[in-house]
Amino acid sequence: MSENLTKYNDAFCRTFLVTAEQLPDLQYQGIEAWDSVGHMTLMGVLEEAFDIMLDPDDVIGFSSYAKGMEILGKYGITF
Repeated sequence: MSENLTKYNDAFCRTFLVTAEQLPDLQYQGIEAWDSVGHMTLMGVLEEAFDIMLDPDDVIGFSSYAKGMEILGKYGITF
């Protein structure tokens, strides 16, 4: 597993208290913890982990675990 994937997975697991096995199907509001407050917490954790500042449109569009990987690719983060 790449360092970026490890950091990405860790951000989700720590923020939402989920296991790595749950990540591939994880979607915004798909679990109780990923509400609007949890979403902003995750955005902050990811910004810190990858030393980036997400564009507001990307924050809004970050609708799933998979979509997040796509969005972070725009910031030069590869998995």
